[in-house]
Amino acid sequence: MSENIFLFVPNVIGYARIGLALCAFYFMPTNYGIATWCYCISGLLDAFDGHAARILNQSTKFGAMLDQLTDRCGTLGLLMVLSTFYPRFLFLFQLSTVVDVAGHWIHVQASLMQGKTSHKFIDAAENPIMNLYYTSKVQILGCK
Repeated sequence: MSENIFLFVPNVIGYARIGLALCAFYFMPTNYGIATWCYCISGLLDAFDGHAARILNQSTKFGAMLDQLTDRCGTLGLLMVLSTFYPRFLFLFQLSTVVDVAGHWIHVQASLMQGKTSHKFIDAAENPIMNLYYTSKVQILGCK
């Protein structure tokens, strides 16, 4: 009998992140406090799903995809709302969106083409900036 990967702890954390992000998007235009708490908690949970996957031996391709999509959608939702609050910065928000989505997509595809099992396995000699991004314990801007 096989296990239901959709109910693995890291994936359940991912579902909670999606729910919190949706709650944040809903409240962003009207209640900054609730929106900020929901968005921040969703972001903090991002740090735990990967650790849970490794500790519980529940790493899956579905979980990696869920995590990546949740990160991208969270950023996109925030930038959409910021575009309505600060329309004169619309071009910068659009540019940020394109760079975020395209950059991550290209990196994941390149990793797959190289036969890597994860886009997070970066050799420091290969790309020191990406290595720092995926190995740093603390990030000030951005998410993995």
